[in-house]
Order: sequence, then C-alpha cells, then structure tokens
Amino acid sequence: MNNIPMLGLPILIIMVIIRSIILRRHGIKAIVFGNTDKTDFFIIPIVFLFIYGIISSLLNLPFPKILTEAFWEFDILYVFSIIICIISLIWFGITLKVFGKSFRVGIDINTNEKLIVHGTFSISRNPIYVGFITYFIGLFLAYSNILSSVFIVFFILLIHRQILREEKFLKKQFGVEYEEYFKKVRRYL
Repeated sequence: MNNIPMLGLPILIIMVIIRSIILRRHGIKAIVFGNTDKTDFFIIPIVFLFIYGIISSLLNLPFPKILTEAFWEFDILYVFSIIICIISLIWFGITLKVFGKSFRVGIDINTNEKLIVHGTFSISRNPIYVGFITYFIGLFLAYSNILSSVFIVFFILLIHRQILREEKFLKKQFGVEYEEYFKKVRRYL
C-alpha cells in the first residue's frame, strides 16, 4: 500500500506518450521540450533524483536516509494523498482531451493551432500544470521528507518559470484574443 501514489507517475507519463503518438499520426510534433531554451533539460535529472529517492525509501535501495526519512506518518494523510493524486490524474486526463491538437511539451513557436479557452482552460489558464503540481503535492503528502520538500518547492518554481515563458509566447502569438482570456481566467485556480 505504501507505493500507491507513485503508481500515478507512470500513468501521467503514459498519458503524455499516448497523446504525443496520436498527434504524431496527425503530423504534429508534440514533444518540443528544450527547443526554445536548453536550460529546460536541467529539470530531468532533478525529477529522476526525486523519483529515485522515493523508490529507494520504498525498496531500501542505497540513498542517504536523512533525505528520505518521513516527517510524519498519518494514515489519514496518506489516504488523502491518494485521493489528491487520483483527482489530479483525472484532471490531467480531461485537460489532455480538451487540449486536442494544441497539446505540446514545451513551447512550439511553429504552431498554428487555436487558443484553447473552454473546458478546464475556462477554470485555469494552465490546467496541465495545475494537474502536475497537485499530483506532486499528493506525492509530498505521501512521502513527506527533506527530499520531497526541496523538490516540491523547486518544481513549483520551475513550473511558474515555464508558465511565464508560455504567457509571453501566447501574448505574442494570439495578441488581443489572449489578452482578453488572460483578464478573465486565473493563472492557476
């Protein structure tokens, strides 16, 4: 039971891969991560370190115990973390569907897709990122330790950085249409 929240991570990855394959069949390259800024790649080893830290604590693999020692262990909090992870996965899946052909991992300066403003995008300008952040908050609640604390803060800052970059691109790409949407819908929730 200790690893239930971690099961969502492969589900998230699989959803992105499936969506990317579907778009590829329509001639759309969905994975453009790092094309506009190579510093995007710095997040990859940090995410792997975090995941390995959690897995090492679950499977007793080599990793400094001080970094993975739990701050607390409350069954109710663990159950709550599972609920948060499930809700975020559902939200993420719905958002992928709403995104349609506009879904990209990274900023695609060559896109000619329309601005998406309905569905989960009518609640948040960045529903994919809200899903990611919520999922990782759920992981933090399940695996609360120094490693996950540092990771969640770092991850949220990186997501916010990406959002600001995307907002700049979208203002340039869609002009007044994006400005109006920007005024109506919040950045997060």
